Amino acid sequence: MRLYNIPVLSKALDILELLEAEKRPVSAEHVYQRTGFSKTTVYRILKTFVHRGYVAHQEDGLYRLVFRPHKMRFGFGGQSEELPFSQAVTASVKEAASSSGVDLLLLDNRYDGEVAVRNAETFVEEQVDLVIEFQIDQRVAPIIADKIVGAGIPLIAVDIPHPHATFFGVDNYRVGFEAGELLGRYASTRWKGVVHWVVGLDIEEAGPLVQSRITGAFQGVSAVLPELPIECFVRMDGNGMDERSHRLIFEFLRRHPEDCILIAAGDDTSALGALRAVKDLKRERHVVIVGQDCIPEALEEMKVPGTPLIGSVSHEAHTYGPRLIQLGIALVQGRRIDPHNYVEHKVVTADNFVRQR
Repeated sequence: MRLYNIPVLSKALDILELLEAEKRPVSAEHVYQRTGFSKTTVYRILKTFVHRGYVAHQEDGLYRLVFRPHKMRFGFGGQSEELPFSQAVTASVKEAASSSGVDLLLLDNRYDGEVAVRNAETFVEEQVDLVIEFQIDQRVAPIIADKIVGAGIPLIAVDIPHPHATFFGVDNYRVGFEAGELLGRYASTRWKGVVHWVVGLDIEEAGPLVQSRITGAFQGVSAVLPELPIECFVRMDGNGMDERSHRLIFEFLRRHPEDCILIAAGDDTSALGALRAVKDLKRERHVVIVGQDCIPEALEEMKVPGTPLIGSVSHEAHTYGPRLIQLGIALVQGRRIDPHNYVEHKVVTADNFVRQR
């Protein structure tokens, strides 16, 4: 039978049986001493068990076996299958769940609060172990949270805070501030500081936290151009949508045909809608735009010489999945988790453009 033996699998099972026999947390050094396996092998096997949720790595550095009566099953409510950033996040979550041995019940919230509430009810009916909620409407967040947490199911809220939920998402004010700084620096160097309007394309439905992207953007512009009067800062509700943002910016540009205008968009979908309005009215020399999310269409546009879309802030969508799944596993295992978990971000322009995953 040795012909069919898989050495690394045998070693992994030996370590699992050792942890079971010890009935107490042990160090990696202890496992090494007891098994005689190389330290590299012990380390990699233990880390794999932790990643898959079979073993917990405690704050004191010790490892302990975690009882798993069944394979974990998470519910994921995706923001919308039609929006590029949401698509990227969903793909990242699916890949991470698969590699971590977690079953995933995936439902589409369709950028609609009522749909998100119905999906939350489905997660409760299906008795999932944990819910990852990614939906846009802050007004229904308490309803969703009450249903899920009330059923005793741990909840992670992506980007939009939900009561009693662990928050995961971008630092909205900071990403807005850095977008505003980019706009301000452009106006300072290219237009000698002459700016007539600073327009923020908001997402009011998402609530105050996401709206702080525009608050931050205005502060970022002001940090670079402190002489701009408060009267030149204007907020509009683009709702994160292309057509609505196009219409709002088209009408604004028609009312101000010669003015120099900076536009900070709450997301790239709004930014691209604003961009179409600029091109429709041939205002490329007088308007510049910075978005959020670095969706593929925006990245391609930024490579076009002379485009008004001079940058976007990447929220690193490809990192969402691994971190969300590991946060979920930790919550199900009862480990203490920070209530606020922020993703990395970076400003992307044509000058520092690298293809996003």
